[in-house]
Amino acid sequence: MPDVNLPTADGKMEPYRFATASPFPSKSDSAFSRVAFAAAHLVCDPFADVDPWFDVAIDWDATIAYRRHLWDLGFSVAEAMDTAQRGMGLDWPNALELIERAVDAARGDGHRRLAAGVGTDHLDPADAQTLDDVIAAYETQMAAVEAAGAPVILMASRALASVATSAEDYIAVYDHLLSQAREPVILHWLGAMFDPALAGYWGSDDVPAAMATALDVIAAHPDKVDGIKISLLEKRWEIEMRRRLPAGVRMYTGDDFNFTDLILGDEQGYSDALLGIFDAIAPAAADGLARLAADDSAGFRAALESTVPLSRLVFAAPTRFYKTGIVFLAWLNGHQDHFTMVGGQQSARSAIHLSEVARLADQARLIVDPDLAAARLKAYLALQGIV
Repeated sequence: MPDVNLPTADGKMEPYRFATASPFPSKSDSAFSRVAFAAAHLVCDPFADVDPWFDVAIDWDATIAYRRHLWDLGFSVAEAMDTAQRGMGLDWPNALELIERAVDAARGDGHRRLAAGVGTDHLDPADAQTLDDVIAAYETQMAAVEAAGAPVILMASRALASVATSAEDYIAVYDHLLSQAREPVILHWLGAMFDPALAGYWGSDDVPAAMATALDVIAAHPDKVDGIKISLLEKRWEIEMRRRLPAGVRMYTGDDFNFTDLILGDEQGYSDALLGIFDAIAPAAADGLARLAADDSAGFRAALESTVPLSRLVFAAPTRFYKTGIVFLAWLNGHQDHFTMVGGQQSARSAIHLSEVARLADQARLIVDPDLAAARLKAYLALQGIV
């Protein structure tokens, strides 16, 4: 197996030998007993002559190919979410084109399941003056996504967080939006660790108070809410909210630290999943979910628990830069030909961080081709001046 010298935090180099290739299959026909959305990343076009900090250039073929990789493993795709750098490089016009292209691909592949993010990111929070401004922005995107034929994931809004002054303001906005939704939507509660601009969402920095407001919104429209995804990286809050949801409303874990326990569940229920880390650990996650569907809880844990240290590192603070690790692993595993990102976000993590990401991915049996991964990792480190 190939060796590579990896940098350490104390300024030294340490030899590392990649293990054998991943044992997980690249395709699966197994059904899951949990709804499992993988939030998919974006592949940029490194050949486009654009300013990478301000302009968006997308490699559409590679981007859609990665969605087919996720579909082939049995996942549903959560499209144009924060994993696709929504609000961190991906603007609304390109997000809409991404959604339309993904819907076309899903239909062409036999109606693979997909849902898409609706937000207010075309409205600068500084330009939002009233709740009506926020509602109008949401309505613009909701109409476009529904017209494209995708179910809606109603994303948290920076503009709403900026304008709202009370829990009642959130209730008013969501009441309006849910009342006019064509079909049940997935709500989206993203913690401030993912996006500092969303601090105090649902009208309070106090999690129980914010949760009460979100539950009030759901209770008023249970027929319009498929479920809620929460990403607070604290499983006790998710479990508490899960137990208080109306019958038929799903809890979608967005907890990239504790997803194994939350998906497995307890005697009072379990969480379905809408996770960014599924993008990077899809083969292992698909194997584990298939085992869970066969009532093999031990097999589920065996497949998933080895990925948790990797996920915790990828989503380490500042958590919003987790996309860099996601794309880095896609590059190491040959799903794209380069390690460049929209907005220049490939620079958002250090060489030491990404070296450890590679090490933990290998230990989780997620490296498809060790020779390719070692060669690419060496090339990356050389570019950083680390040889």
